[in-house]
Amino acid sequence: MNGTDAWGFATREAATTKGRTTDNGAAGQAAAHDEPYGPLRTARAALTRILEPGDETAGRWLREMGPESLWRALSGDAAPPAGARPDKIAGLRLRAARTDPAGDLATLTALGGRFLIPGDEEWPGQLDDLGDGRPIGLWVRGLANLRFWALRSVAIVGARACTEYGAHLAATLGAALAERGWTVASGAAYGVDGAAHRGALAADGATLAVLASGVDHAYPRGHTELLGRIAEQGLLVAELPPGDHPTRSRFIQRNRVIAALTRGTVVVEAELRSGSLVTARRALALGRFTMGMPGPVTSGLSAGVHQLLRGEATLVTDADEVIELVGSIGDLGPQRHGPTLARDLLDPVAARVLEALPARGGADAGHLARESGTTRDIVQSKLVELQSLGFVQRCGGRWELARRAEPAEGSRRGGT
Repeated sequence: MNGTDAWGFATREAATTKGRTTDNGAAGQAAAHDEPYGPLRTARAALTRILEPGDETAGRWLREMGPESLWRALSGDAAPPAGARPDKIAGLRLRAARTDPAGDLATLTALGGRFLIPGDEEWPGQLDDLGDGRPIGLWVRGLANLRFWALRSVAIVGARACTEYGAHLAATLGAALAERGWTVASGAAYGVDGAAHRGALAADGATLAVLASGVDHAYPRGHTELLGRIAEQGLLVAELPPGDHPTRSRFIQRNRVIAALTRGTVVVEAELRSGSLVTARRALALGRFTMGMPGPVTSGLSAGVHQLLRGEATLVTDADEVIELVGSIGDLGPQRHGPTLARDLLDPVAARVLEALPARGGADAGHLARESGTTRDIVQSKLVELQSLGFVQRCGGRWELARRAEPAEGSRRGGT
């Protein structure tokens, strides 16, 4: 049916090339000659509909044969790849019979998107670290340059059924990273993913969503508005062509792209069995920074993060600590320490004299000299100094702690 999709864009039938029909493959091939994309890009677009993301066997075929030859082989117009299982080839040829790359590319163009392939100026080179599991191509919506954004990007992932604590951490971290010029990447799922995206958007920053479906397919449905905002203000990225739907295995494979695309991955709340941990460990295997934000030890949603922190990951609590890890030389987080007390500023001898004073009652200079291990004359001068600073007071020939000094209840001596 012609019309508009859930995001207000033209549907596939309304957006296809003029004169294209869908009742046979020959018409699709004819449309391919008329459409503006070259044969290499068209072949890769076709292969994204035939092959599953992350299929390393198919990735090896692609590397050895090239996109156009592999498309012909899987379409039945050439011999199958050497050593390929007959049952696998039969299944892929069923998919190939339904491919219409010209139509898919036209649909993407109508959405204001583009299809990127390795070798493009905008292709993120770090995806090549995936080897034969590298994406065949990327379907992208949004105005920003994906390669530039990915160079300064951090993934924030975590539980879908997160707590308010987890949502707050993800949103706050997303906003703080965006304010510092970093791109926030995630998977647009419920929970931590959505909170991270919203935090970046609220800060008018950069965010990109890597989807396990086509870039025209709003999933989950409850995030239709959020995905629309990301398409306008950020980037939507997918390995799957327009109209394709998510599956369990596609979510898992989507995670490898998130891990490879970014400088590091932060996990915010995750159970012991969690796709977020898969993302984090894939990032670690790829040589990326892996980080976790701790939570209550009584929460099962923190158990996976804590397990990660016991081994492979680095503990972080805010954007400064994340950037210190993933940023350039000089991007150091602030030094953290407790409040500075007045007694912390005393010189060592004055501090010893103050420590020698009893918590209650007083003592003469001779007693304080013995207790502090210094001479009576030095003790006398230090007591005068301490008196001027408000730490001690004189009562006849004895000295005692001033009542306005720092409390020392429960301590035998005044300096503890």
